[in-house]
Amino acid sequence: MPASTSVARRLGQALALPHVEIDSLFHGPDWTPRDSFVTEVEAFAAEPRWVTEWQYPTVQPLLAERADLLVWLDLPRATVMHQVIKRTVRRRVRRQVLWNGNVEPPIRTIFTDSDHIVRWAWSTHAETAERVAALQKQHPQLNIVRLRNWSDVQEWLAHVVEGTVAE
Repeated sequence: MPASTSVARRLGQALALPHVEIDSLFHGPDWTPRDSFVTEVEAFAAEPRWVTEWQYPTVQPLLAERADLLVWLDLPRATVMHQVIKRTVRRRVRRQVLWNGNVEPPIRTIFTDSDHIVRWAWSTHAETAERVAALQKQHPQLNIVRLRNWSDVQEWLAHVVEGTVAE
């Protein structure tokens, strides 16, 4: 069941599903991709129940094949950028240790690193609708819940917690 990290975590808790934060599998020390990434994703996705995020193209087909639900947070770009920038700055200022000992790089790297999370969020936002449309064609059995704002997210999660997943 792919979703964003905070929503995936909440779904996992509400439904007693193991949540695997996919970033923790991907990022090795010094932000290097881990060689074991695909193997580890294959291992948890082979389990009967799980929830994770869906941002790595190398494993998206595998996750789509094994998932029964995709929660698509189709939030406005302004909302996404506000969240990503706020989270990135907060993590950097606090020197929050993330996956495998990593910390957010200096803020200036937003302008110098073409792969910086803020730049990635901006450049990939418009592509998501196309990826989800292609996914629907390739996996018509996959239920997709499209949530367009945080009110929709909260309402849908409330249904999940009550035991009724609104589709």
